[in-house]
Amino acid sequence: MSRQIDYYNDPNAPAANSLVPSVNVVVTNDAGEVLLIRRSDNDNWALPGGAIDLGESIPQAAIRETFEETGITCWITGLVGTYSDPRHVIHYSG
Repeated sequence: MSRQIDYYNDPNAPAANSLVPSVNVVVTNDAGEVLLIRRSDNDNWALPGGAIDLGESIPQAAIRETFEETGITCWITGLVGTYSDPRHVIHYSG
């Protein structure tokens, strides 16, 4: 199993070698609780999400990733934001 190591503003981070457009989804229930997943690669809690596949729109990727990771079918009601930070490098090992 591969492991994900996140580096943020770390001078010891490996050089980035690719760019992966991705989505994260904030899923709430009627009580306003937020759905989180427990990542298998680093054991951190996170929002459902992942890479956008070729030929897929952002909303399609968001719905697909949420279903793949949680078994829950969601629908998109809005956009929280768009984020980019070259100081955040993700290293995949294994």
